[in-house]
Amino acid sequence: QVHLVESGGGLVQAGGSLRLSCTASGRTVSMYAMGWFRRAPGKEREFVAAISWNWSSGIAFYADSVKGRFTVSRDSAKNTVYLQMSSLKPEDTAAYYCARTRAAYITTMTTQATEYDDWGQGTQVTVSS
Repeated sequence: QVHLVESGGGLVQAGGSLRLSCTASGRTVSMYAMGWFRRAPGKEREFVAAISWNWSSGIAFYADSVKGRFTVSRDSAKNTVYLQMSSLKPEDTAAYYCARTRAAYITTMTTQATEYDDWGQGTQVTVSS
């Protein structure tokens, strides 16, 4: 089983940036696609971004709401996935979770939480206006 730990959340003003990290232990995640989700208070969990196992090929996918502002990347040597968030908006306020899919590549199902087997505990991001 993979243990995922997110970090890097915090309070930031609108227009600011944060970088979230998700470090895996217990098992390498280098051969799996990884994703980021978020859940705002009173809202459903939503897909944010995903990256295929072979990041060097540049295969990543983003929700429309974050496209152009967020960038997902990974460092396989560190067993870590990142989410660089820029031009943050108050509506980005949420708990952010990383997760491991059971697939290596991004598919049409990658935006679905049911495709993920392991989840982190989340890190809170709060964007003030």
